[in-house]
Amino acid sequence: MEKTIFQPYNLNGASVSNRIVMAPMTRARADNEKNAATGMIAKYYEQRASAGLIITEGTYISKEAVGFINVPGIYAQAQLDGWRLVTEAVHNKDGKIFAQLWHTGAYSHPDLHDGKKPLAPSDVNPEQQVFTPEGFKPSEAPQPMTIQDIRQTVEDFKNAASNAFEAGFDGVELHGANGYLLQQFFSKNSNLRTDEYGGNVENRARILFEILDAIKEVADLKKVGVRLNPSLNGIMGILVDDETIELYDYIVTRLNSYDLAYIHLIEPFTDVSNIPQAIQEVAKHFRKIYIGTIIINRGFNKETASKVIADGDADLVSFGVPFIANPDLVERFKNNAPLNAPDQDTFYTPGEKGYTDYPTIS
Repeated sequence: MEKTIFQPYNLNGASVSNRIVMAPMTRARADNEKNAATGMIAKYYEQRASAGLIITEGTYISKEAVGFINVPGIYAQAQLDGWRLVTEAVHNKDGKIFAQLWHTGAYSHPDLHDGKKPLAPSDVNPEQQVFTPEGFKPSEAPQPMTIQDIRQTVEDFKNAASNAFEAGFDGVELHGANGYLLQQFFSKNSNLRTDEYGGNVENRARILFEILDAIKEVADLKKVGVRLNPSLNGIMGILVDDETIELYDYIVTRLNSYDLAYIHLIEPFTDVSNIPQAIQEVAKHFRKIYIGTIIINRGFNKETASKVIADGDADLVSFGVPFIANPDLVERFKNNAPLNAPDQDTFYTPGEKGYTDYPTIS
């Protein structure tokens, strides 16, 4: 029987009702003093609980991880209480939900850190606009992390994972993609270190495996996923280089020994067809290497998602923007119903507009 996006799937011991995943998307609705999830945020996720799996927006593992305003954290008790509202709401609809654990690294601004430079592998400015309390401001060169800073960050990821399970999440995803802290360590152009966290491929990947080893002390790695964006190029200051393929082949091969819930891969954000060092077809490439579950993301629709599943290149497909405008995306796919168009002006604005007020077909 041909595999379809509507079939249930065994996510390394956790059964999900279909292969349609809600991708993590920052929505900047935690506009309160504690940066905690709220009843409105719980409603947003509850509306989308028919997804086989929800992966939350990135949630900050510590104060040092903050990269823009109004994003919920997972390091303080009030934040755990807020996320518990979310997990209970999703579970009441028989949904499954993972928390994405996030550290933005260089993609931040001193205004978000009491005037201190944000921490990152090296003093390389990602040249981005950062959402601060006073509006968008250009990023600055960050403060290179000391060994103690790195050890503390590993501990922060461990504590965040423990907090996530305490708040009722079914699992966690490490954000190792899209130019944030972990990918800043992976990439040669953003990691200029000469210690055990820089230089060769193994050193640049070291922090990821230290985090996984730390989380293993407090959680079952069968409930942990890792997100990677191997062909990111020219965005967030990350560039494909002559060791990119070697690095990601090393990471994914080594992840085989960790018995994870999944790896969550992203097809190229931009056209990399003229870059020989870039992986052109990410799912196809890593399907030959990774023995576990692959979730694939980037610009899929019902037809292309069905094809990548049927072809066996991925096991589940994650959708981002379609889930913003279509809380009942699964039902719309099943019924071949038209999709609501998203209102991009409300992606990161406060309130219910463009958040919990999109119509459903039922």
